[in-house]
Amino acid sequence: MSNADFEYREGLTREDVEHWQGSVVLNFGTNWCGYCQAAKQPIEQALQEVAEVRHVAVEDGPGRKLGRSFGIKLWPTLVFTKDGQEITRLVRPSNSEEIHTALRSITEV
Repeated sequence: MSNADFEYREGLTREDVEHWQGSVVLNFGTNWCGYCQAAKQPIEQALQEVAEVRHVAVEDGPGRKLGRSFGIKLWPTLVFTKDGQEITRLVRPSNSEEIHTALRSITEV
C-alpha cells in the first residue's frame, strides 16, 4: 500500500495506538477527499525520508471510532505519536517542510 491509500482497520482502537512503541504517524482522511489528494505528495515526500517512522493511513468518517477518539474534524489530519502518546498534529498540511518539522518532534531524542 502506498502512503496515499487508506484502509480502515477494523478493531483498531485508541488503546491499541497507545500501546505502540516508537514513532508513528496516523494519517486520517479518505481516498476521495480533495484536501487529502492535494496533501498526498508532500506527505509521501516527507515520510520517504524517515524510515524509522511507521505510517498508518486510516480512513475516517462517520462511525469511525478511532478518528472520533482523536477529535478529528478536518482531513487530512496527521497525528504524530511517540511510544503511544500524541506529540503533535497537523491539519491539512500543505508542504513537506511543515511535515518534516512535526516528524522531528517524534524522531529526535
